[in-house]
Amino acid sequence: MTTNARTVRRLLGILALLATTSLLAACGDDESTSAGAGGEDAAAHAQGPALEHIHGLGINPADGRLFIATHNGLFAAARDQTRPEQVGETEQDIMGFAVVGPDHFIGSGHPGPDQDLPGNLGLIESRDAGKTWKNVSLLGEADFHVLEHAGNRIYGFDGTQGRLMVSRDGGRKWDERTPPAGVFGLAIEPANASRLIASTENGIFISPDEGRRWRPLREDVAGLLAWPTADRLYLVDARGQVLLSSDAGANWQTQGNIGGQPAAFIAQKDGLYAALGDGTVKRSTDGGASWTVRTTTS
Repeated sequence: MTTNARTVRRLLGILALLATTSLLAACGDDESTSAGAGGEDAAAHAQGPALEHIHGLGINPADGRLFIATHNGLFAAARDQTRPEQVGETEQDIMGFAVVGPDHFIGSGHPGPDQDLPGNLGLIESRDAGKTWKNVSLLGEADFHVLEHAGNRIYGFDGTQGRLMVSRDGGRKWDERTPPAGVFGLAIEPANASRLIASTENGIFISPDEGRRWRPLREDVAGLLAWPTADRLYLVDARGQVLLSSDAGANWQTQGNIGGQPAAFIAQKDGLYAALGDGTVKRSTDGGASWTVRTTTS
């Protein structure tokens, strides 16, 4: 194994640890959730949930608001707002999250303390910008840690069974695939929804046919992915380093650094967005070379 390969294995170990820690925190047992209900915890709950453990980001095309999916529900910040506010009243733990269209979101995760639902939400959907949610499929059967979409095509990595799921009808029906390894990130080729790249604990892999077959690309590169245009595939690794590939993941160039370990990463028309472990969300308008704070909890 090369020195670069050993380095990425160590970084992937960091990513795996971060994912495991986040999952354990998000899946606390009922006893810990209810403890102290008459004291400080109840007071904190009455004041609304804190933004904690960011799992996903999205921009609503309807109004340009930044949406932040977290362990304690969904938060949003308008274009001129730096402090995100809670959306709706549900404090469900939203793991996978994606904006599909104006006011139309999909997600997954675990129910909030006020919801009488199975531990895994399957695929959920909101048509009113996150105010309310309904189940679409796989209730009690799947917990998507990663969700990506292209039109009615949805790809999801189910953390409960380590399987890649593919839907062609907006998440009503699914086909199961075997990923090359545990998946941290997925990216769909903009011009071909059947072609996707997976970032895994064994490096990055590419599939030409919706995940039926996989070919390794690089074992020394891995992280969170975003693929806005055919010649601009972005990756942010466990050190916060932003990389750019113009040839679908074969070669990479360093662009900049987000300033910490990434929690979520997306590409939009107005730039790149990255969430850090402390709840800060940063934005870059120059391809990842420099970053400014978009929202903060402090």
